[in-house]
Amino acid sequence: MLRLKNVTRHFAGRPAVRDFTQEINAASTTVLLGPSGCGKSTILRLIIGLLEADSGEIYFQDSLISQANVADLRPRIGYVIQDGGLFPHLSAKSNVSLMARHLNWDTDRINARLEGLSRLVHLPLDLLDRFPSELSGGQRQRVSLMRALMLDPDLLLLDEPLAALDPMIRYELQQDLKGIFKEMHKTVVLVTHDIAEAAYLGDDILLMRAGRLVQRGSMQALLEAPAEPFVEQFIRAQRDPAKAIAKAPAKGMGESL
Repeated sequence: MLRLKNVTRHFAGRPAVRDFTQEINAASTTVLLGPSGCGKSTILRLIIGLLEADSGEIYFQDSLISQANVADLRPRIGYVIQDGGLFPHLSAKSNVSLMARHLNWDTDRINARLEGLSRLVHLPLDLLDRFPSELSGGQRQRVSLMRALMLDPDLLLLDEPLAALDPMIRYELQQDLKGIFKEMHKTVVLVTHDIAEAAYLGDDILLMRAGRLVQRGSMQALLEAPAEPFVEQFIRAQRDPAKAIAKAPAKGMGESL
């Protein structure tokens, strides 16, 4: 489904992603996990074509992603960012159906898709007449997910979609996302820094640090057989922050980009 081969990307001369080579399994949820600045969001932007790699190759369904074909590939890739990225001057319905209208879908097809997606994400259909400012944070993220799924993409990219939500709304959306992933059998790449979220939603976890892969596997594997001290430090920091700070090396666990 998705292959990254020796992908490297720099910002201001500093590596954000370093010689990254991995294959993403089809019809599964792969989580890019790691601290802020480890390169996980950069990888999503490289896949969707918002950034171009300095070196290396990214293949989506055996097609090499390039500036020449990225516009044609994007309708097959759904993308949700942390704050939703909704256009404030458009209603929720217009946000969701924007690309479908651009592709000249007829009204009946659009309305049928909207009804199906509203049921899928548990958002009442009448709320789609509201503007983003009239919706709660959780509702906006449900609308953003509907927009990402509108064209029935093969690949779904989620960049910390729940990070800005309060704990109860986040918990509800985590449950809904797990059900959606199971029902739709999509290939999903999810970025998060939260190990509980990664364990709950992920079939396969890629733990990153400073632009490189540290360890790949299940959460159980990370817990029972950490590949290096950083894995234990990262997990301990979220399990028991006070102890993690006390035991952390003097230089801490700072990342580059």
